[in-house]
Amino acid sequence: MNNTTPIIDLDKHSSPRVLIVDDTPDNIRVLGTILRQQDYQINVAQNGLQALNLTSKIMPDLILLDIMMPELDGLETCRRLKADPITRDIPVIFLSAKAEDEDVLQGFELGAADYVTKPFNPKILLARVKTHLFLRQQTKQLQAFADRDGLTLLANRRRFDEFLLSEWRRCHRAQTPLSLLMIDIDYFKLYNDAYGHLKGDDTLKQVAQIIAAVGSRPTDLAARFGGEEFSVLYGNTDHETAIHFAQDIRQQIEGLSIPHSDSKVSDVVTASLGVATKIPDEELSALNLIEAADARLYAAKEAGRNQVKT
Repeated sequence: MNNTTPIIDLDKHSSPRVLIVDDTPDNIRVLGTILRQQDYQINVAQNGLQALNLTSKIMPDLILLDIMMPELDGLETCRRLKADPITRDIPVIFLSAKAEDEDVLQGFELGAADYVTKPFNPKILLARVKTHLFLRQQTKQLQAFADRDGLTLLANRRRFDEFLLSEWRRCHRAQTPLSLLMIDIDYFKLYNDAYGHLKGDDTLKQVAQIIAAVGSRPTDLAARFGGEEFSVLYGNTDHETAIHFAQDIRQQIEGLSIPHSDSKVSDVVTASLGVATKIPDEELSALNLIEAADARLYAAKEAGRNQVKT
């Protein structure tokens, strides 16, 4: 079987994205024809391993998952999806010609949202897809509020910790680099003392917007780490690229030209950054990445601030 993942009707508009996972071309064509009626973005994986890899890249809103597939069947694929904090909330609708109670029950026990038997009734299938996409949208909105820092609207510390562990595991499996930036606004306490906390809050928001804009893939996450300290996680990103991102962020923060008369390094608001990159292995943990980035942030401060240490 061809190992290239076929992708159809993939575009950049905001309609819901549905991932079809099936090793039978006829089933893919039938499902694609049904789903095109609603202008959904459609991606296709031909087996479980492709589905896992593609899901982490595109983060679909719904997965239609065939149970009977070679190598990695739908049940095991679902189990792995639900074991990953990043993908566990994506609703999965199992597709199968088997309709025995035991099979259906096993699917639900693994975390499936629904179970549709073959051959498909197009109207019923569409109705179920619509229902689960609507519920997914509601869940995402609620989760966004829970995961967000109220002031800067970046991810909060709880979300960062969860995302870091998930990305660490994913990069461990793929043996790809994971990079982390630690960012601290220079002399921010003195800024608050001089200009007041309301002005300080406004500055935090402006800095957060810059940080969020530098890297926005599903494998990237910008977060407020605490106080005036921020972090940015870049999955599948080597050290040189992460350094480039860090330099860009530092320059843009300085380029805001926000007056800071009490700073000891500049007359405008600046930031110090530490960059660390690891390829996860059995001897390391995600905490090692934080410690390395934090140590380099400390080195940037010790060296005079308003700079990047790698």
